[in-house]
Amino acid sequence: MRVILLDDVKKQGKKGQTINVKDGYGNYLITNNLAVLETKGSKAVLDKQNKDALNKEKELLKECNDLKKQIEKLTLDFKVKVGTADQVFGSISTKQIVSELKNKGIDIDKRKIKIDVPINTLGVTEVDVELHKEVTAKLKVHLLK
Repeated sequence: MRVILLDDVKKQGKKGQTINVKDGYGNYLITNNLAVLETKGSKAVLDKQNKDALNKEKELLKECNDLKKQIEKLTLDFKVKVGTADQVFGSISTKQIVSELKNKGIDIDKRKIKIDVPINTLGVTEVDVELHKEVTAKLKVHLLK
């Protein structure tokens, strides 16, 4: 029996895949709304859904690239307290970066900002902003006295 998966099924396949299974297991998948029987109509619906998903992904990628260009033009300035020998007290967090980006009109989730080492030295530090799995922007963070 050939079925089209509606969800990911462990050890069988991913959503949208057409697989060949035994009749009993096929009936189990169909009754639990994990798959539908492969017919011309269901194949056409699957093709349309795949085409729509591909178009949506292309549009999302274009938006992320536009946002990347906008982010890479920015330099965020933060005034920090320093001690003797220009020792910075504390460090800049992702929450502070997100807040400053919102002030500039860019709304990003703080989990997308990747900080490898703490930002606690005066000067400019580059921070990665992962907008999409294929698009990463470099944001400049400048610490001032």
